[in-house]
Amino acid sequence: MIADFHFIRPWWLLAIIVLIIAIQLLKKYRLSQSGWQQLLPKHLASELIDNKQTNKQLSLTLPFIIGILIITALAGPTWKKLPQPVYQVARGSVLVMDMSYSMYATDIAPNRLTRARYKAIDLLERLNEGEIGLIAYAGDAFVISPLTEDINNINLLLPSLSPDLMPELGSNPYAALSLANEMLNNAGHLSGDIYWFTDGIDNADIQDITQWSRNHPHRLNILGIGTQAGAPIKLTNGELMKDDSGAIIIPKLTVSALQGVAQRGNGNFSTLATDDSDIKKLLHQPLNRDKEKKSDNTKNNGDQWQEFGPYLLLLVIPLILGYFRRGSLLAIIPFCFFLTPTQKAHASLWNDLWKTKDQQGQQHFKAQEYQQAAEKFIDPMWQGSAAFKAGNYEEALSAFQKVDTPASLYNQGNTHAKLQQFEQAIDAYNKVLAQQPNNEDAKANKALIEQLMKQQEQQEKNQDQQDNDDQEGNDQQSDQNQKDNEQGNQADNSEKDSAKNDNQASQDNSQNAEQNKEDPQQADQEPNAADKSEQEQKNQQQEISQKPENEEPPTEQKAANIAQAQLDKETEQKHQQILNKVTDDPYMLLRNKMQLEYQKRRQSSSQSGVKKKW
Repeated sequence: MIADFHFIRPWWLLAIIVLIIAIQLLKKYRLSQSGWQQLLPKHLASELIDNKQTNKQLSLTLPFIIGILIITALAGPTWKKLPQPVYQVARGSVLVMDMSYSMYATDIAPNRLTRARYKAIDLLERLNEGEIGLIAYAGDAFVISPLTEDINNINLLLPSLSPDLMPELGSNPYAALSLANEMLNNAGHLSGDIYWFTDGIDNADIQDITQWSRNHPHRLNILGIGTQAGAPIKLTNGELMKDDSGAIIIPKLTVSALQGVAQRGNGNFSTLATDDSDIKKLLHQPLNRDKEKKSDNTKNNGDQWQEFGPYLLLLVIPLILGYFRRGSLLAIIPFCFFLTPTQKAHASLWNDLWKTKDQQGQQHFKAQEYQQAAEKFIDPMWQGSAAFKAGNYEEALSAFQKVDTPASLYNQGNTHAKLQQFEQAIDAYNKVLAQQPNNEDAKANKALIEQLMKQQEQQEKNQDQQDNDDQEGNDQQSDQNQKDNEQGNQADNSEKDSAKNDNQASQDNSQNAEQNKEDPQQADQEPNAADKSEQEQKNQQQEISQKPENEEPPTEQKAANIAQAQLDKETEQKHQQILNKVTDDPYMLLRNKMQLEYQKRRQSSSQSGVKKKW
C-alpha cells in the first residue's frame, strides 16, 4: 500500500506555496489593521504592545491547516488501483461465409455447411473486442449483420444461413470482399480483419482478389472447408447435384490457391481441424501487428485509482465550525445532503454518463425486460418493438406511427391485428405493398387478416340466423299455447253439455221407469257409462291444461347460453391461431430482405467475378 501511494493530480501541491504566501500577506495585513498599531509610532508600539497576545489573537494556524487539507484532497491521494479500460479497442472484423451449393458437400460429416457454422461460432467467441459484421455470398453478396459489438446477434443469425436462402446461385467471392471493404470503410476502419470461410476458389477469381488485396490494407484470413478429395453435393431433398451434362458434381478444396490468396492478403490460412487449432491460427497476429496493438492498448487503456481525497474533506468540516459564532450546528445540515446520496439517483446518473438512452433500452431488451426497455428507448422503432413485446399494443402503435417507413407501416399492421382492428391493419399492409410490392410478409399477413374477417362475418351471420330461429320457436310456442287454451274451453263446454244430458237422461229414466224394470242391468250400465265418459273428459281436460308446462324445457335458455359461450371460445381460439401465423421467422425476413436488395441490384451493372451454379 505504501509503495503505491501517490497523487493523481500532483500539480495541485504547488498551491501550498501560494497558500503560504497568502497566509503571510494576510497576517501582515491584519497586524497593520489593529487599532494601536495605527496610533502609536513604531518604536513605541514595539515596546508598549504585547506581541504575544496579539499574535495569539491573530493566529492563522487553523486556516493554514484547512488550506493544506483542501489542497491535498484536490491533489487526489490514492494507493488503491482499479484496472479498467477507458474504452474498447477500435477493431473492425468481418466474417464472410460461402453459401454456394458446394457447401452441401458431405466429405466432412455431416456436411461442410454445418461444420462452417460451428467454426464461425468458435471464432466469434474469441473475437471479444471491437466490432464484427457478417456477410454471406453465393452468386452475389449480402450484408447479414452490420458491424456490431453484439456477438449474440450474429450467433442467432448463423443457423438461418444456407444456400437455399441466397437469391442467386453461384460463387462470387470478389463481390463479398468488396462489400466487406465498403462496410469497414463506412464504419471508419481503414484497416480491418476479414475472416473468409470457403471451400474453394476458381482460377479466374484469383487475379481479381489479388488485385483487391493490393488496393486495400485489410488482412485476409481464410479457413478452408472440406477436403481435397471432395464429395458429391447432397441437396436438402436428398438428391445429388449434377451439372448440365448430367454428371454428378464433386467439388474439391483448392488448398494451394486459397493459401496463396491469404499470403498476398497479409493474412493466415488454415484448413478445418477437429480442435481449435485452426481458429488460433487464423487469429495469430504478426510481430509488427502485436506491437501496434500493444501501443494502442497503452493509449486506450488506463489504470483507474480510487481517490481518498474526499475523505479528507470530512476533517475540514469540524475545523470550519469554529468560525461560526451562532448556528454552528446548522452549518452541518447542508453537508448531510452531500454525504448520503441515494443509490438510485447515483446509478441513473452513472448510466446516463456512459450510455445513451437507446443503449440502456437495448440492454433491458436483451434481458427480456421489455417494459423497462420501452421506457428507456428514444428511437420510436425500438420503443415500439419493446412495447409490442411487453403486450402494450396501443403504446407500440403510437410509437410506430411516429415513423413513416415501410418497416414502420408493417409493424403498425401487426399491432392493429393484435388489437383486432382488422380494417386498419389491412390499410397498413396496403401502404406497405404500395411502396414494396414484393413484400411477401405483408401479403401473407394481409391474407390472414382478410380470412379472419371473413370468418368473423360468417360468425355474425350464423348468430343472426340463430336469433331468428329462436324467435320463430317462441312464436310457434305462443301459437301452441293459444291452441291449448281453445281446447280447454271446448272441454269445459263439453262438460256442461254432458251435465245437461245427464239431467235429461234422469228425466227420461223417471218417466220410463216401468219400461226399464224389465231389464234392470241395462239400466244400471247406462248411467255408469255416462259417469265414465264424464270422468275421462275431466282427465283429458286436466292433461291438456298441464301439457304446455310439462313439455316446455325449463333449461332451454341456459343451454343456448352455454352453446353461445362455447362458440365464442372456439372463435377466439381460431382468431388467436390466425394471429399467431403472423410471420416472425428470421429466415423468411432475411430471405425477403435479400430478395428486395437483389432486385434493386439487377437494375445496375453486373459485378466482377466468376459465377457458377455451385
